[in-house]
Amino acid sequence: MINPIRRLICSLLTFLIILFDSPSAAAQSPAVLKFKSDLEKAPDPIAFLKSKKKKYKVDTVFVTSNKQFLMRADSLAYFGKLKKVYGPYADDSSLIQIIGKAPNTFYRVKHILLDTPKLNKTVVKKLADSILARVKRKETTIEDMARVYNTDGSGPSGGDLGWRARGTLIPVMENAILKKKKGDIIRVWSPYGLHLIQLTETPVQDVGFALLLKVKPY
Repeated sequence: MINPIRRLICSLLTFLIILFDSPSAAAQSPAVLKFKSDLEKAPDPIAFLKSKKKKYKVDTVFVTSNKQFLMRADSLAYFGKLKKVYGPYADDSSLIQIIGKAPNTFYRVKHILLDTPKLNKTVVKKLADSILARVKRKETTIEDMARVYNTDGSGPSGGDLGWRARGTLIPVMENAILKKKKGDIIRVWSPYGLHLIQLTETPVQDVGFALLLKVKPY
C-alpha cells in the first residue's frame, strides 16, 4: 500500500501532468483555440457539436478515491472545472469538456480481516472477541492487529483502506459503515471472513461522478 505522503505526492503529480500536459503544435492553432473557446461558451455543447457536424462521445466517470488518481479521466473528473475544455493532449487528439458533476459519499476506514477460508468460524469469532477486548484495554491497536492478520494487501499500512467512494466496497461493509460515526468499531461477516472495521474519518460528500464530453476538433 502507498503511504499517505507518497499517495499525496502521486496525486499532485498526476494532477499537474494531466491538466498541464504540453499540447501539440496543432493544438495551439488559431482554429483549435477558437473551437475550444466556442465550445466553452456554448449553452448546449451537444447541440453546438451537432450544428458543426462533429462526432462526439460522452463518458460517465466514477471517481473511486478523492486522494489518489490513476488515470487522466478520473483526475479531470475530480479537478476539472465545469464547461472548461481540456486538451488535445500529446497522446490524444480529442478535446475533453466537463459537462456535469455529481456528488458521492467518501469514507475512510481501517480493518482487520480474519480469513475464514483459512480459519474455523468458531476460532475466528473467539479471536475477534480477544482482539476487540485488547483494543478496548489499549493493549494493542487495530493497526497492529491488521499487520499481523491481513492478507488483502492492506496489512503493511495497518489495514488503512484510504478514502473510498461509496460503491467501491462490498455492500455488507458499506451498509454497516454508513450507519456508524468516526471512531466506531464494527464486526461484519462477508464471504471473505470476519471484518473488524474502524471508521477513522467522518464521511464526506465530494465529487463522485462526472460526464466528460470528447470530441476531435479537426
